[in-house]
Amino acid sequence: MLALLLVLQVAGNSTPSPRVERGPGAEGVQDSTPRVTLNEALARASRLDPDYVSALGQVGTAEWGRRAALATFILPSLTVALDYTKYSVPFFNIGTGGLQSTSTTFQATARYEIFSVRKFAELSRSRAALDEAEAGSLEARFTAALFTESDFYDVLANQELARLSGERVRRAEEAFQVARARVLSGAAVQTDSLELFLELNRSRVEQLRQESALRVARLQLGRRIGISGPVEAVPVDSVSAAELPITLSDALDLALEQGPQYRVARAAERSANAVLRSRQSDYLPTFVATGSHVRFDTKLFPNARTVSSIDFGISLPIWNNGQREIAVSQARVSRNVAQAIRTDLERAALADVTQAYEAYTTARATVDLQQTGVLVARENYRVQEVRYRAGATTILDLLSGQVVLAEAEAALVQSRFSARLALAGLEAMVGRRLFDDRVLP
Repeated sequence: MLALLLVLQVAGNSTPSPRVERGPGAEGVQDSTPRVTLNEALARASRLDPDYVSALGQVGTAEWGRRAALATFILPSLTVALDYTKYSVPFFNIGTGGLQSTSTTFQATARYEIFSVRKFAELSRSRAALDEAEAGSLEARFTAALFTESDFYDVLANQELARLSGERVRRAEEAFQVARARVLSGAAVQTDSLELFLELNRSRVEQLRQESALRVARLQLGRRIGISGPVEAVPVDSVSAAELPITLSDALDLALEQGPQYRVARAAERSANAVLRSRQSDYLPTFVATGSHVRFDTKLFPNARTVSSIDFGISLPIWNNGQREIAVSQARVSRNVAQAIRTDLERAALADVTQAYEAYTTARATVDLQQTGVLVARENYRVQEVRYRAGATTILDLLSGQVVLAEAEAALVQSRFSARLALAGLEAMVGRRLFDDRVLP
């Protein structure tokens, strides 16, 4: 024990306290690291998030489906075909009325459904599909924003924790110097230096861990916003979380009315209902008008003979080997599933919205409590340090004060960013920003 203590004391007198080594050029790398604000990160990430890009594509597809459903009430389907045939021996050509070795046929056909229940069902389905796609796009936007804010705040939190770990190392070094001086003077027992040396090592290990976590967080933020490398987050204001501008009842009403996931569920149910009606319309007759214009000749652009026709028909499917019944059954099952999902979400809305609302309220109150806890822990450590210097307390009390202060500071950092993430989660449920300091990409 005496030999180890002597080695520690000699090493402390002969060399400065070791710091965490940073590789050559680290300062240059730090200076060249891109810096982004929260709003810039949100804007960049929205264009790169795969789910959001997919949701935008689905909106475009649904818009075309809506246009097509409307067009069937005005425009007929039109088909144009041109056929040119070369025979090895002459054949009778209906266009020229004689034997020819070539034949050209041009045909244009227009078909219009005068009355079909399927058209009305498809119109309803396309409207519901568009609503579902738009709600899904909004949900993807809020989800992308939530993930981006999580990565952004992770960088800021690890920056603060890395700074606090550095302060913990500094406090441990100062306490170790004091303990060493008191041991050399005979005012303290030899184990005081060993206890504080262990605390110094623990604080250095924690500093290494926090700096490693910070590097990973910066790389993750870079990946989120489309930069191959680390990205620095510009600190946000440290003002305490504000009180929510809406009540819990208002938040529940907003979620049910315009919350993305609830809108998606309602639109999916309407779409499934429309599909079921479309399948059931196969039991009803369809009135169709068909116009045809045909030209025959031996030339590439036929003009020798022209035949035009118009046809009105009624079709009533009777039996197609059960395929119609199977399609109706599948559509009914899909409708029942969509209805069950929608009702389950609405039943769970009170619990889910309350959880998100209370999570922010609790995190906001926790910030105030943690701030008080840091003030108390800092004052307690100051008193314990003064008392230890004066020999009025033990090394265990000083170590306890150091650990409590480090834990209180770390808890305050975590609570601040937990409140911001809780707010983002609540906004994703109600489908709107509750404060104006962050844009929605």
